[in-house]
Amino acid sequence: MLRLESVTKSYAGRRVIDDLDLLVRAGETAVLIGPSGCGKSTALRLLLGLAVPDSGRVLFDGIPVTRETVSEVRRRVGYVIQDGGLFAHMTARENVTLKARTLKWSTARIAVRLEELCELTNFPSDGLDRYPVELSGGQRQRVALMRGLMLDPDVLLLDEPLGALDPMIRFSLQEDLRHIFKTLGKTVTLVTHDLSEAVFFGDRIVLMREGRVIQQGSLESMTREPADPFVTEFVNAQRGHLLS
Repeated sequence: MLRLESVTKSYAGRRVIDDLDLLVRAGETAVLIGPSGCGKSTALRLLLGLAVPDSGRVLFDGIPVTRETVSEVRRRVGYVIQDGGLFAHMTARENVTLKARTLKWSTARIAVRLEELCELTNFPSDGLDRYPVELSGGQRQRVALMRGLMLDPDVLLLDEPLGALDPMIRFSLQEDLRHIFKTLGKTVTLVTHDLSEAVFFGDRIVLMREGRVIQQGSLESMTREPADPFVTEFVNAQRGHLLS
């Protein structure tokens, strides 16, 4: 479904993605994890066409992501970032429906979809006419998720979607997100720095370092058969989080 083929990407002379091959299969939840600066968020941006590779190819459902195809690709992708990235001058309703209104959806169709999304994400419908500053952090993230799901995309890309939330709100949203992933059966790629979160969500964990995939699979496989000493170091460094 999603593929990076021998992709490299540099910023200011620093190689952030280094000859990266990555495949995300249709219907699976793949979680990209690794230390800060390992390239996981850049990989997500490349998949969405927000960054252009210096070399290699990005493919969406077999179609190369290029200047000519990127607009259509983005209509099939929901993108959610840390703290929501909502427009402060728009209400929750306006944020969620922005793409649908741009595509000239009817008022009735938008209303039906909003009702479905409020139920799916456990967002109170009376909050739709509030501005982001009037919402809690958890509510803002639910609005961002609704915005990402508004067009019923084939793929969800989520970049640290729960990273800015306090532990109790984060736990509640983790449960809701996993339920949404299982209910909708969409292809999901999620970036996190938290190994316990990767285990909670992922059908497959992809551990990155310095722009490359070091190992991918289950936590058990990484623990029993680490492909590199770094894998053991990374897992051991997060052992406390896994046990909490």
